[in-house]
Amino acid sequence: MQHLRPKGLIASPWWLTEVAQTAAIFGPAGLEMTPWERDFFRDADPLGFIVFARNIETPDQIRKLTADLRDSVGRNAPILIDQEGGRVQRMRAPHWREYLPALDQMAQARDPMRAQWIRNRLIAAELLDAGIDVNCAPLADLVEDDTHPVLRNRLYGADIDTVVDAARICADALLAGGVLPVLKHIPGYGRASVDSHKDLPTVRVDRAGLDKRDFAPFRALNDIAMGMTAHIVFTAIDANAPATTSPKMMQVIREDLGFDGLLMTDDLSMEALSGTVSERATASIKAGCDIILHCNGAPDEMRLVAQAAGDMTPAAITRANRALAQRKTPDDIDIPALEAEFEALLG
Repeated sequence: MQHLRPKGLIASPWWLTEVAQTAAIFGPAGLEMTPWERDFFRDADPLGFIVFARNIETPDQIRKLTADLRDSVGRNAPILIDQEGGRVQRMRAPHWREYLPALDQMAQARDPMRAQWIRNRLIAAELLDAGIDVNCAPLADLVEDDTHPVLRNRLYGADIDTVVDAARICADALLAGGVLPVLKHIPGYGRASVDSHKDLPTVRVDRAGLDKRDFAPFRALNDIAMGMTAHIVFTAIDANAPATTSPKMMQVIREDLGFDGLLMTDDLSMEALSGTVSERATASIKAGCDIILHCNGAPDEMRLVAQAAGDMTPAAITRANRALAQRKTPDDIDIPALEAEFEALLG
């Protein structure tokens, strides 16, 4: 039995609330922290950090980076990654496992849900070994006829029950491995026919249709402690603003969908949002998002986002503490046995 222990984690398991943290998560620019980043992160004290392929080269290197990021703020800050598998995975071969796109795996596996659990439990083991304790998964968006290719094969299916089950299993497997899940993209991104990294998707479906289909998986998964918004307009709710910056949509998410977890924006750098980064951050916080996610590592933008985001609200602090309290030492697993079972499930 191989027991993986977190590496690069400061000893205290709690995020302390005596000092208010900036309502933001930032991504460093490169493989190691620059002196400017160390000073900025120390002074801004963001809730946490996110890493991308540009930040990852070898296991030892990423362990040092995650340890240095935590050291810059002097606490066990959460460190995020997008490690879905398939096209969206930042840690890759030769040092880490490669996975099929989620939709392909769901179609190929003899027991899709068991394969889903093993996949995400193995991902959690690799993440925690690298000092990463939050994964931006599962996705509860539904496959539609016009789902954009940038998203489509990242999803779990077109059937609500299947997607809810697969998302729940993903979240449970990550938690069992000591990694916190982030539910995305709230309140549903499956109808997006354009890529929100480049353009703003717009959905023209009536409210009854949205409630019955698009929103249903997120309502069923509303107990997951962290979530990420979708940069997408639903004209039936707010024709003038994407979900991330829409107070009307935030009310739907909180009240109608019942999601009371820590809600972060999708990357504020994406071109679906209009205005400057300051305006985007201000609008997102004003709408009701708890945390601004800024990913591109640009120093000038990070300064502006920190100023615009401000300190976390008392409600955001409560939600963050509730989420971070779920971090735990992972269960023992037999990694070679799970790998063999996984390969057998995929034939």
